[in-house]
Amino acid sequence: MPADYSGTWDLISNVNFEGIDFATRKIAGMLKPQKVIEQDGDSFTIKTLTTFRNYTCSFRIGVEYEEVTKGLDNRKCQTVVNWDNSRLACVQRGEKKNRGWTHWMEGDELHLELRCDNQVCKQVYNKSS
Repeated sequence: MPADYSGTWDLISNVNFEGIDFATRKIAGMLKPQKVIEQDGDSFTIKTLTTFRNYTCSFRIGVEYEEVTKGLDNRKCQTVVNWDNSRLACVQRGEKKNRGWTHWMEGDELHLELRCDNQVCKQVYNKSS
C-alpha cells in the first residue's frame, strides 16, 4: 500500500529558489509555508498555507485535470499525479517545459522537489505534533 501523507507539515528548509524572479524570490524567502495534506486512498487535497497567500489543489491519482495556479504564478496547465513507488510524482503540461513536482517522506520529514525548465528547487517539512 502507498504511503499515507495525511497531516500538517511545517517548512524547515528551502533550497535553490535563485532561478525565480527577484520579487517572487524575496517574498518566498520570507514565508514559512505549512502544508496540510488530506488523503483518502488515491484522493488528495493539498493546502499550502502562508501569511501571504494560500493555495489548494485536489486530485485523484492517475486522473489528469486542468489546474489553475491562482495565488502562485497564475498559470493554466494540465496536471496528473501518479504513484512512483511511495512517492507522489506530478507532471504539468503547459506554457513552461519540464514542470512538475515530487513528494516523498523520510521518517517525520516530507520532501518536495519542484521542477521548472532546468531549475530544481527543494523543500523539506517536519510533521507537526
